[in-house]
Amino acid sequence: MTEEQKRLLRDALWKIANDLRGKMDADEFRDYILGFIFFRYLSERMHMYANGILAADGITYGEIREGTDEGEEYLDAVRAEAVEELGYFLRPSELFEAVAAKGARKGDNFILDDLGRILINIQKSTMGTESEEDFDHLFEDMDLGSTKLGRTVADRNELVAKIMGRLSEKNRVDFQLNNSKSDVLGDAYEYLIGQFASGAGKKAGEFYTPQQVSTILARIVTNGKTRLESVYDPTCGSGSLLLRVAREVGIRNIAKGFFGQELNRTTYNLARMNMILHGVHFRQFDLKQEDTLVRPQHEGMQFEAVVANPPFSADWSADPSFTTDDRFSTFGKLPPASKADYAFVLHMLHHLADNGTMAVILPHGALFRGASEGAIRKILIAERNWLDAVIGLPANIFYGTAIPTCILVFKKCRENPDDILFIDASAHFEKAKNQNSLRDADVERIVTTYRNRTAEYRYSHLATMAEIEENDWNLNIPRYVDTFEEEAPVKLDAVLAELKAINVGLVQVDARIADFCKELGIEAPL
Repeated sequence: MTEEQKRLLRDALWKIANDLRGKMDADEFRDYILGFIFFRYLSERMHMYANGILAADGITYGEIREGTDEGEEYLDAVRAEAVEELGYFLRPSELFEAVAAKGARKGDNFILDDLGRILINIQKSTMGTESEEDFDHLFEDMDLGSTKLGRTVADRNELVAKIMGRLSEKNRVDFQLNNSKSDVLGDAYEYLIGQFASGAGKKAGEFYTPQQVSTILARIVTNGKTRLESVYDPTCGSGSLLLRVAREVGIRNIAKGFFGQELNRTTYNLARMNMILHGVHFRQFDLKQEDTLVRPQHEGMQFEAVVANPPFSADWSADPSFTTDDRFSTFGKLPPASKADYAFVLHMLHHLADNGTMAVILPHGALFRGASEGAIRKILIAERNWLDAVIGLPANIFYGTAIPTCILVFKKCRENPDDILFIDASAHFEKAKNQNSLRDADVERIVTTYRNRTAEYRYSHLATMAEIEENDWNLNIPRYVDTFEEEAPVKLDAVLAELKAINVGLVQVDARIADFCKELGIEAPL
């Protein structure tokens, strides 16, 4: 598929979403349109897989006569193989196209009940199997009874039928699933998530990391590697960071798979859909829905690549009982309850393998705040020597916040233990009306500078441990990368000439004012 065809698919899906969402907020309609896209994907994948199984018998999946003994015998055989390989099962009458066709008919076109039953049946088909957790309540955010879809049942049915009808237009919305190597639909899905994020305001930060920033993290944690044992994101949102890492080395080259945790249920559902849409087999990902700091779900596991964009300076319990938790106990202090930044850092380091790399996005305050955070920072640098690089990013590049941010890179076995690389990329971006963005050249410069560990005037600096100790373990980037711009020297002769010219002009203006006042018979102000 050409880049132009990919763009056309993305544009077609976004146009459908915009045309049909009416007055519904972008983040509300997102759950419906993405859910319907996912349903169509599952249907096409099921249809294609079943046709492959039935090819030897000379029939297609759509030709099976449901309800007959022979037809049900075929369906039982297909079900057994589909659940084992795909993780779920759909009958021919439950496929997206069958439901969309009924919704398009005149008269008998009520599909809400059918659709609700089918979405439940997808989940039921996985019960008692390996894929049960991956499909559990996956469609719960598609509330077909919500008045957001329409005031009356008829209105809701009409809108749902329109959505399915538009998505079934294969001349405009071709998923090209016949190409097993194609990541076209996954790309389009990611694009839609990003588009919805741009309209979701502060809520967007909960589920989406801008693609350019994800790329930086992914390229850093895969630097010099063509395969990974595993990748982990403790605040995985919609899964974009995990999948961006996969893009760098290939999904099949992550041996033990993708691991993540997410607190928000809706976002957790998005992440599971995103994984499946990108062709990640249900046995290859392990995503959990829980509070990462309070109830971690991957205890005892370590990962070769760890990435995260945790909520900035979020509240957490900081309960004294955590002082005996293996993640925090050796640091003597807990991060403050009002700022969980270092709680996430320590959690991630606990799960980082000795041969691994970790990259985490944090607010700038994490570089220099004192008290318990300062004490933790000192241990990480002076005692453990795990901090490898500090990268300053531009302000206003994240959805929902304009604050400047940074990336901290950690390794437990550093190749360069005598210095820490500082990069100040804060002034290198493209300014937009509502939000700044990193350009491809900006991303490339950051990654190349990190890879080569080069010191560049007013951009990067290799700070020795002595320098950092002299700064009392404060990592504020301007202390290490001098970006001060001297003002141009003032030419006093030119300034004096300009002042004289201004004074001459003022005398002339005063004279004209005096003439006007004289004509009007009033006293001049000067």
